[in-house]
Amino acid sequence: MPRYLPEPPYRHGQTATTAIVLVNLGTPDAPTAPALKRYLKQFLSDPRVVEIPKLLWWPILNGIILNTRPKKSAAKYASVWMPDGSPLRVHTERQAKLLKGYLGQQGHQVIVDWAMRYGQPSIPSVLERLKAAGASRILLVPMYPQYAASTTATVIDEASRWLLQTRNQPEMRFVRNFHDDAGYLDALEQSVRRHWQSAGPLGSGDQLILSFHGLPKRSLDLGDPYFCECQKTGRLLAERLNLTESQYKVCFQSRFGKAEWLQPYTAPTLEALARQGVKRVDLICPGFVADCLETLEEIAMEGKQDFLSAGGKAYHYIPALNEDDAWIRALADIALRHLQGWPTQPTADAAAQQRAQKLGANT
Repeated sequence: MPRYLPEPPYRHGQTATTAIVLVNLGTPDAPTAPALKRYLKQFLSDPRVVEIPKLLWWPILNGIILNTRPKKSAAKYASVWMPDGSPLRVHTERQAKLLKGYLGQQGHQVIVDWAMRYGQPSIPSVLERLKAAGASRILLVPMYPQYAASTTATVIDEASRWLLQTRNQPEMRFVRNFHDDAGYLDALEQSVRRHWQSAGPLGSGDQLILSFHGLPKRSLDLGDPYFCECQKTGRLLAERLNLTESQYKVCFQSRFGKAEWLQPYTAPTLEALARQGVKRVDLICPGFVADCLETLEEIAMEGKQDFLSAGGKAYHYIPALNEDDAWIRALADIALRHLQGWPTQPTADAAAQQRAQKLGANT
């Protein structure tokens, strides 16, 4: 087996370009048990996602989880599936198109693509495509505002594995996090304030819940900064919204297994607030820049049921940023900061070549 991947044909004088790749977690190809089994096997086989020795984990994964969970997860995906595919895939693709359009309006001629860490399109397949298209400088933007070894680092791992197989490597950069980025926080603030304009402001005793994806508590103990970055995002957003400490809570969702995870947990918090007499809860998930199963099914649906069943009266899920204009502008600013020093416009020779090609096409 060759050590390196085949190189695409090279033409002397071809234009070297700059590319941006938005990378999100991933999605199954369809809301079916077989598709979920393939997706979950890839996702849960990543040692950064599940830090259990392989000899212990593989019998559990292949003998129990992959034989029981796919059918249940497929039903949940089916409840939020969109005509064009899974919500995460649809929103990520739209964000890439809008980002390219916005950057183009600002005079930046870059390729903008998107990939999924698990599932399709894979990171290696997109990098191969970009390299074949002449991209010699590639910025990867993991779409996780808060860094975690089980999310952002897995993107870097996968891209690095591709680089190890590549003879003629492009330059590559990565966005590590943007949990305290002013533009990102502006977009979140505007999203909440728009919701309050339509639903009314929080009343006395009402709560804004900021729910982030959970991780095992062990990750914090071992030095992962995720918990601290979530707390900082929550504090900065609350300050922008002029909320006191008693008016908001930072919580963590999506527990899995019996080990202790980051606390407080979202679902028990919602139930406890309702039993304490809180009538209204507004909930936003700042760690998700695109709606997905975890926001639309677990939070918008199950969270609502948890709160109302425990005695709450009004529950509002505030959608993820998705295609919000303020978020696309913030994303562009984040990308441009990390592109500094790389050309984002054709060189004089490249521009002349493009003009000649257009002239030839019109004669």
